[in-house]
Amino acid sequence: MPRWFNIAGPCKPEKHYMLPPTSRLPDLETLIEQESYFVVHAPRQTGKTTAMLALAQQLTESGNSVAVVVSVEVGSAFNPNLSDAELAILGAWQNLISVRLPQELQPKTWVYEQPAGQRIQANLKAWAQDLSKPLVLFIDEIDSLQDQTLISILRQLRDGYSIRPNHFPASVGLIGLRDVRDYKVASGGSERLNTASPFNIKVSSITLRNFNASEVAELYQQHTRETGQGFSPEATETAFDLTQGQPWLVNALAKEVVEKLVKDRSIEITKFHILEAKEILIARQDTHLDSLAERLRERRVKAIIEPILSGQALGDTSNDDRQYLIDLGLLRRNPAGGLMIANPIYREVIPRVLVQGTQDSLPLISPSWLTREGELDKDALLAAFIKFWRQHGEPLLGTTSYH
Repeated sequence: MPRWFNIAGPCKPEKHYMLPPTSRLPDLETLIEQESYFVVHAPRQTGKTTAMLALAQQLTESGNSVAVVVSVEVGSAFNPNLSDAELAILGAWQNLISVRLPQELQPKTWVYEQPAGQRIQANLKAWAQDLSKPLVLFIDEIDSLQDQTLISILRQLRDGYSIRPNHFPASVGLIGLRDVRDYKVASGGSERLNTASPFNIKVSSITLRNFNASEVAELYQQHTRETGQGFSPEATETAFDLTQGQPWLVNALAKEVVEKLVKDRSIEITKFHILEAKEILIARQDTHLDSLAERLRERRVKAIIEPILSGQALGDTSNDDRQYLIDLGLLRRNPAGGLMIANPIYREVIPRVLVQGTQDSLPLISPSWLTREGELDKDALLAAFIKFWRQHGEPLLGTTSYH
C-alpha cells in the first residue's frame, strides 16, 4: 500500500512518510528511568502525539514498564464543573486504555464513587498498585483544561507523586502547546497560572524541535524511494527555507506538490513546484494556518507581533510573553540575535490574516493610476491614494486591531 505525506493526526509508519518519532526527544527515556514528572510542549502539528505514542509502545514492549498515552481533551467541555469533567476524562481513559494496552496490563477496576477532586488520583493509585511494573502515563492535551478542573488534576498528580512508583505512576508527562505557567486559569485576576505550581514537581520542560534541513531531505527521500519521483536539491532546500522545518508545513508543501501539482511520477519536483505549493497553502489558509488568527487576537501576542511587523522596538514586554510566542511557534530567535516571525510562510500569512476584515471593507476602486499602455503613473497613484485615504482611512483603521 503506498504511503503519503500526513497533515492530520498522529503519523502511522505503515501509512505515512515519517521520521523516527522519538529522535527529536532524545532525553525522555532518561527522565522516565529517573521516575521524573515532566512537560513536553510544542506548537500544534509538530509530532508530539506521534512521538509519545511511539515511546509508550516502545516502553511497554521492552517489558520494563507499562506506558500509555491518554487525553484529557473531553474534559474541556466541562471546565466549569469539576465532577462532570473528571467523569468524562475517566470514561475516555477507560476506552483508550482498553485499546492501547493488553488486557492483563489494564486497570482491574475503575473507581467512580470517590468525591469530585479525588477520582483521578484514586484510579491511578489503584492501577499502579495492581501492576508488577512501574506505570508511565503521558497525558495529552493537558492545556485544553482550565480553571478549577485544571488545578484539581495538577494537584492530584502532585499529591500522588510522593507515593510513586509502587502506589502511583512512576513517571508522568504532561503534553500540550504551552509550559505549565501558561495554562489558562481564571484566578487572581490573571488568565494563566504564571507559575509551575501546582505542578512544581516537574523536573524538566522540553520543547519538541522542528525538523532540521537533513531531516526534511530524508522525509522527502522516502517518497522518492517508494515512487521513483525525486525532489531536486533546490526543491528540498527551498522547502526548508520556507518552513524552517515546521513539520506540518513540510508535509503540507510536499503533499500539495505530489498529489495535486505533479502527479506524474516521472517528473522531478523542482524549486518552482514548491513555491507554487506555498502560494496555494497561503491562499487556501488551511486549518493549521487559519488557527494563527486566534492567537493573534490575544493581547500579549499583539503586544509583541505588532511592533515586529511594523519594525518598531518591542519595548516593555516581558521575557515570559516573548517565550510564550516562541513556544506557540509564532516566533523564533534569529541566530544573529533578536526575534523574528517563525518562517517565511507565517510571515506572509500573518499580515493577510490581520487585514482580512479591512480588505472586505474596501470599496471597489478602478485603477486610475495606470496609463493607456498599462504603465504606472506615480503622480496619479499618489493623488488617488490621498483622495481614498481622506474618504476611507479613518473607518478602515477602525476595522483592525493592528493599526
